[in-house]
Amino acid sequence: MPEQEFESQKMPEHVAIILDGNRRFAKRLMLEPWKGHEYGREKVEKMLDYANDLGIKELTFYALSVENIKSRPKNELEYLYKIFREIFRDISKEKIHNNKIKMRFIGNLDLLPKDLKVQCEKIEDETKNYDNFTVNFAIAYGGRQEIVEAVRKILKNKIKEEDVNEQIIEDALYMKDNPDLIIRTGGEKRTSNFLPWQSAYSELIFIDKFWPEFEKEDLINCIDEFKRRKRNFGK
Repeated sequence: MPEQEFESQKMPEHVAIILDGNRRFAKRLMLEPWKGHEYGREKVEKMLDYANDLGIKELTFYALSVENIKSRPKNELEYLYKIFREIFRDISKEKIHNNKIKMRFIGNLDLLPKDLKVQCEKIEDETKNYDNFTVNFAIAYGGRQEIVEAVRKILKNKIKEEDVNEQIIEDALYMKDNPDLIIRTGGEKRTSNFLPWQSAYSELIFIDKFWPEFEKEDLINCIDEFKRRKRNFGK
């Protein structure tokens, strides 16, 4: 569908993506499974351009879960960390500052190698006042863990039981923004501990293509599907 046929008021402003299928894509090419993350990295960079072209205002990538850190082989994690260092460095140079893109990292960054954590915090600080576009990387992220951390913050602040409400909880989360649309690639039909609070009224779309195969046309098709749905927000 031609891009000009989309009506801007019906576009999803915030799109989140569960990046699934990198390892299976690599296996299909008879490569080591973790080599697929390199192809996935290239697609993340392209996705920023796709979103900008289509008028999306915010992207959230589910890039690395707490469970991944606990279960993946050490050599694969080291390879992933290397890719993260490179992509955060490269997009900061080429896209972030030139286009005034705010970049945020949601998750328990203490689980990352120290230099990668410092890199993430530095980029966040440098881009915190940008407002043209927002990119969130869920890295060392777990949705249940996020809620546990939010409860701990509330208790630490000694907020009275009767004062606890949705706004108080939301303010304590890693990220307050709620995605309009969540896309999962790779054929699985579950959200895998991704944004359980923020996704309460998100539209979900699952596609069979592996993440490295995801193209602009696929994003357009997902947006088209989103626009066909009636969002009632529980009413």
